[in-house]
Amino acid sequence: MAKPGAPGPAAPVAAAPAAVTPQIQLIPASAEGALDAAEEAVDLLLDSGRAPGDVLVITTGEQHPWAVHELSFGEASYWAQHDAADDVFYTDAAVASRAASRPVVVVAVNGGPDSAAADALPLAHARAGALLVVCGNPQQLNSVLGTDV
Repeated sequence: MAKPGAPGPAAPVAAAPAAVTPQIQLIPASAEGALDAAEEAVDLLLDSGRAPGDVLVITTGEQHPWAVHELSFGEASYWAQHDAADDVFYTDAAVASRAASRPVVVVAVNGGPDSAAADALPLAHARAGALLVVCGNPQQLNSVLGTDV
């Protein structure tokens, strides 16, 4: 019997699972139309059988009306709904880092400073398990990200 701390055969190191790269879908929309485009994307996801708790929606400009309404009951209640993960959760890019990963993340680039989109998109990509849907102006996204999307 080996003594604790005694050298012995090294335990096999499990290989880290390969990072899952979510599929990215761009829905062209103006800043004014991005929230509506995000709503339509969520409706299509739910209609196709996606569970509401699988979806996180991030806005870069004005908050989604659901988030505004829920926040009127206080932060604790709002984040408790997030933690319950039984419905679509809407959050602002400024606090999206507090949101947990979900299979689908939808980003509405509906205004706000360019830095909001620049910060939200990599975060959304990291939080999306299977699908990242970005609703916004492709030219703006290209300039913000410095790439072609």
